[in-house]
Amino acid sequence: MSPSLVPNTLIGARYRLVRRIGQGGMAEVWLAKDTSLDRDVAVKVMRAHHDNDHVGNERFRREAKASAALSSPNIVTVYDVVEDAGRQAVVMEYINGQSLRELLDKRHRISPSLTVHIGMAVATALDAAHAKDLVHRDIKPANILITPAGRVLLTDFGIAKTLSGNESDLTNDNIMMGTAKYLSPEQVSGKKLDGRADLYSLGLVLYECLAGRVPFVGGTDVETALARVQGDAPDILKIRPTLHPLLADIIHQMLARDPNQRQPSGEAVRAALYHVREIGLDGTPTGLTPPYGNTMPVGARDILRDPTPATSPTTTPTTIPGEPVISNPIPRTDTARSTSSSRPVNKALEKRAHRITPTSMLAAAVVIGVVLAGVVLWRSVSSPNTKTPVASASTTPVATGPVNIVAVSSYDPDGDDNSENDDLIPNLRDGKSGTQWRTVCYGNNQFGSKKGVGFVAELSGRSTGTLSVDFGYAPWEVDVYGYSDTLPSQIESWGPALARSESDDPGEATFTISQPSQFILVYLRSAARSPQCSTKNPFQGVVNDISFVSASAP
Repeated sequence: MSPSLVPNTLIGARYRLVRRIGQGGMAEVWLAKDTSLDRDVAVKVMRAHHDNDHVGNERFRREAKASAALSSPNIVTVYDVVEDAGRQAVVMEYINGQSLRELLDKRHRISPSLTVHIGMAVATALDAAHAKDLVHRDIKPANILITPAGRVLLTDFGIAKTLSGNESDLTNDNIMMGTAKYLSPEQVSGKKLDGRADLYSLGLVLYECLAGRVPFVGGTDVETALARVQGDAPDILKIRPTLHPLLADIIHQMLARDPNQRQPSGEAVRAALYHVREIGLDGTPTGLTPPYGNTMPVGARDILRDPTPATSPTTTPTTIPGEPVISNPIPRTDTARSTSSSRPVNKALEKRAHRITPTSMLAAAVVIGVVLAGVVLWRSVSSPNTKTPVASASTTPVATGPVNIVAVSSYDPDGDDNSENDDLIPNLRDGKSGTQWRTVCYGNNQFGSKKGVGFVAELSGRSTGTLSVDFGYAPWEVDVYGYSDTLPSQIESWGPALARSESDDPGEATFTISQPSQFILVYLRSAARSPQCSTKNPFQGVVNDISFVSASAP
C-alpha cells in the first residue's frame, strides 16, 4: 500500500504538494506547485486504500481522459495524468475560489442575476461535454466552482458516461449513479440517458439558488430520488414571487419530467438565460452585450469577496490573467446549433412578439397618447395640493370571504441577493413562542447603507383588513405597504405607505390595510440592539409572529 500523502511530497517527480484543499470517498485534492512551469496546480490523488480497487482506478482514469478531451472556458482543464508509487493522480487547473455548495451554505440563496450568470456558464460547459458524447451525470453545487472574479467552472467528470456506449459503464445495474437530490427522473428510473438529463440536474441547481432549497426532499435518498418521478417541482414563484416570470418558465421547462419537454441542448438553455438577462431580470433591459465573455452581475463581487473594483457594465470586461474568458454571451449562428431549432422559451411571449407590426405599433402609440392626455386633463382639474396615489391597478376582484396569509418571503431590495435570512421566515407563521425571523446583524440601527429590510406576506385574495406584527426587540420603526398583482422589486414602486409606526416597546402592533391588497410589505426602517449580535454589529430587526384578519371575515 502506498504511503499517506503529506505536504512537500513530490508526485511524478514534478508536482510538489503544498496543502490538501479537498477530499472525498475515493480521492483527495491538493494544491501543488508545478516545479517545471512554476505554477500552481490542483492534484487529485486516489486514496491509498483504493490502490487495489480496479474499478475505481479505471473510473479515475476515464475521468481524466474525458476531462482532457474537453475544451471549454467553463470546464476545469486537465494538464497531466501521472502514476506515483502505484497511485494514480490527475493534475488539473487550480481554481482559487469556492464551490457553489459553499456559497449556498453561507448565503442560503443568491440573486437572480448571479443565478443566471452561473446557469449560462454551466450550460455552456454541458454543451461542450455533450458535443463530445459525454453525459456528466453528477451536476450539483459541489461540482460547480466560482472564482472571486466570477469565473464559473464545471468539474468532476468521475461518473461521466459516453453516449456511444463504446466502454462499459463500470456501474451496478441496481445503483443510481449521482447524488440523490440532483438526479433526473430518467436516472432514477434507469432509462437511457442523453444530455437532457444533465439539463434537468442543472435546473434543480438553479432552483435551489433562487428558492434556497431543492424542490424535492424525502426522508431518505430513495424517497428524494423518487419524488421527481412522481410529481412536478412546486412553482418557484410561490417561494420567491419577485422573480421574473420568464426566468421561472425557463427553470420549470428544464425540470420537465419528460426529456422531450425540456430545452434540447445546453446551448438552448444558455440562449434562453441570455435572453431573460438581456430583457432585464426586473423588467429593465440591461443592454449588456459585450463581445467577450459575461460581465459580472451587479452585487456579485461583494458576494464572491473580490477586492477589485467592479467592471463597468457598458464596457468589455477586463480579462483575468491566466484565465480564459467565460462563455460567449452572443447567441451562436452556426447551423449545427441554431437557436431557431430550439424549443421556444415562452411560446406566448414569442407569439406576441411575432404579432407586433407597424400597424399595431401605431395603434399602441395612439392608445398611449390618449391615456397620457387623460392623465394631463385629470391633473389639470385636480386640486394642486392633492397627492396622486401610486397604487397597482388590478382587474382581480376583491375577495368577499375570509382571506389568509398563504406565503411569506423576506424583502431586501438593496441587498446582494435580495433576501434576508429567508430560512427563518417560516417562524413568522408557526404559532410557536420563542421562534423568530431575524435580520442579519448591522453596525448601525439604520441597516447599514440600506433604506430598510422587511418581509412580504402574500394573501389568498385581494382584501382589506388588519395585520398584526409581534416585534421581538425595541425600539422599532416600520412602514407597511400594500400592493396587488405583480410584486414590485423596488421599494419606490409600492407607492405611499398604508401605515407608519414606531415604538420604544417590544410586542404586538396592528396596522390597518385600507387598500385592497394581495401583497403586504412590512418594511423595517430601524433596528434595535440585539443580544444575539456582536458588539461590532449590535443591531438587528426581530419579529416573532404575524397574522392577518380580513375585513370580510365573520
